[in-house]
Amino acid sequence: MDTAVVWFRDDLRVDDNPTLADAVTAADRVVPVYVADPRRRGETQYGTAKRGPIRARFRRESLLDLRETLRKQGGELLVRTGRVETVIPDLVEQVDAQAVYAQTKPATEELERESAVRESLPEHVAFERRWTHTLYHLDDLPTPYDRINDTFTPWRKEVEQGTAVREPVDAPETVPVAELGLDPGEIPALTTVDDEPPSDDRGVLRFKGGESAGKRRLEDYIWEGDHLREYKHTRNGMLGADYSSKFSAWLATGCLSPRWIRREVQRYEAERVSNEDTYWLVFELLWRDYFQFQFLKHGGDFFAPTGIRDVDKQWEQDRQAFQRWADGETGIPFVDANMRELNRTGYMSNRGRQNVASVLVDVLGIDWRWGAAYFEQQLVDYDVASNWGNWAYQAGVGNDSRDNYFNVLSQAERYDGNAEYVTTWCPELDGLPATSAHRPWRMDDHEAAAYGVEIGIDYPRPMVDIEARYRELGHR
Repeated sequence: MDTAVVWFRDDLRVDDNPTLADAVTAADRVVPVYVADPRRRGETQYGTAKRGPIRARFRRESLLDLRETLRKQGGELLVRTGRVETVIPDLVEQVDAQAVYAQTKPATEELERESAVRESLPEHVAFERRWTHTLYHLDDLPTPYDRINDTFTPWRKEVEQGTAVREPVDAPETVPVAELGLDPGEIPALTTVDDEPPSDDRGVLRFKGGESAGKRRLEDYIWEGDHLREYKHTRNGMLGADYSSKFSAWLATGCLSPRWIRREVQRYEAERVSNEDTYWLVFELLWRDYFQFQFLKHGGDFFAPTGIRDVDKQWEQDRQAFQRWADGETGIPFVDANMRELNRTGYMSNRGRQNVASVLVDVLGIDWRWGAAYFEQQLVDYDVASNWGNWAYQAGVGNDSRDNYFNVLSQAERYDGNAEYVTTWCPELDGLPATSAHRPWRMDDHEAAAYGVEIGIDYPRPMVDIEARYRELGHR
């Protein structure tokens, strides 16, 4: 064919991007385009922004990097603002394209936009979808997605034993762009939130968007720092850049492909060491895959209060309590520290996410969807399937029939034994012994005066008697 439009979505890379590679192979000229659809930066039904300033900055940086890379390969990235079902057909007509190549994803809104584009294209224009967001390809699953197990471990074992990961696709050497004199277009702010992204030196990492930055992070973590050999043993850390890989933001935006990461892990295993720790990073990629395929199977049920298992629970709609949780003002230090880190940096450890979610749904009994929507706004590494799937899981309405909770007090003492993490993000507790920093409500007036911390003044009183609440939960 003469000309193909390449519609970039959450695949903002050139390495292992079958959408781009196949278009370059099939067409004499390609027209890469990214559409800033205003619906992606509006509000959710829960009153939160669909994309906050930190993730918006990351995506904008990713687009700038992609444009620069394509220009080095002789191409260009057009950026247009508007509804995709209008912008893409208009561009197809403008450049007289015979095909549109695009990534497909399982999320409901993304699929709706994809369908709208397909329906709005002329009949003679082919719409070529490519599945590019997971480690294992959809077509290679031993069991079709609509019949996969709703429990992770049986699914994982079946996939590991029954299929193989496809090899990554090389980046095109050149991207022959149509010489049509088109204006590349400005890359907009990508958010309706007016606030500038905060800057905080306490953050674990300055997440810079783009494939180039993602590859540098992998180089730093796996090769320069040599941290992969101890990944499983350090991944529950709380402070510092290298207790975990931090690849999630680049995976979510598609700046890095999971297949490319796996190949780097295999190379590391061949050249340095292969152990349980190196496998565990691939294991985490499998969890990520699982939620993608689960979303394809269950669709919008993941957004229902009853989840995919139709579990009827009574959720509180307490806005004031929710806001204290969101602001990191619950009076429970481990929760507050994690929420403050999220609000200031766009990131929170996996351990932190599990604990703050458990407090919201198990201790406070507040609608889990409010928490999921707040994470959607705040997280730099937000991925619809991973986020909503994990929140449903913790709320007891998702991919686990068990209805477990995390005891945030014992978790804090286990994973932040010296209270360094808590006092980093709740500096008003700095100087307290670790036991008091984790449970400041236990201090009597004499102790509080000795350390210069007045509960209710310097640091909030706990909004709930959490120790009594855990005793109740222990007997349910």
